[in-house]
Amino acid sequence: MNELLGFAPLMDDDDDDDMPEIEPVEVPDEDDDDKPNKNGDHPRSMDDRLLKNRTILIYGPIDMNLAMDVTRRLLVMDAESHDEIRIFINSPGGHVESGDTIFDMIRFVQSPVKVIGTGWVASAGALIYAAAELENRYSLPNTRFLLHQPAGGATGQASDIAIEAQEILKMRRRLNEIFARQTGQSIEKVEEDTDRNFWMSAGQAKDYGLVGRIIASVDEL
Repeated sequence: MNELLGFAPLMDDDDDDDMPEIEPVEVPDEDDDDKPNKNGDHPRSMDDRLLKNRTILIYGPIDMNLAMDVTRRLLVMDAESHDEIRIFINSPGGHVESGDTIFDMIRFVQSPVKVIGTGWVASAGALIYAAAELENRYSLPNTRFLLHQPAGGATGQASDIAIEAQEILKMRRRLNEIFARQTGQSIEKVEEDTDRNFWMSAGQAKDYGLVGRIIASVDEL
């Protein structure tokens, strides 16, 4: 059976799988909602505060669960008002189609969306980050960015493997076109840069056209 195509999040060197599996985002049990954390806050109340403040957190691998959660939050916030929405991103990447969903939803809603990169914004995480307009793409000073080509794996008949290989090439071309359009770089340069892992500091990502502004304080948003 063919495996899902996607950006492979960075893994340890001793991982020999053709396509690393992405662990689903852990969802806390409902029974834990009323248990306060060490600061005395309840998880549900913190979630309500984020919703009220129109803030979304994308932390960890990108998968369908995360895409559904972000989509739900974007639609709810956009239905309430068209004030700006802030999305903080710290992700090693993951499933391409899930990243596509979030990318498209950011551009689908009428509310302006600001993205703030923190930690690392890699692979499918960088795709999501690029959804915002350049002036709405912020980065904290120590954030690192990674662009690279999608990874995939397939087993079965040779014809199936050939089909999957063609799909990866189509996906790579499409993603390179997105990054070229969103950064202002030529498609040829993006293709060359993403042929291997292409790491950038926040400053380098700004020079590349991926980051609009580097900030160190919430007052700068």
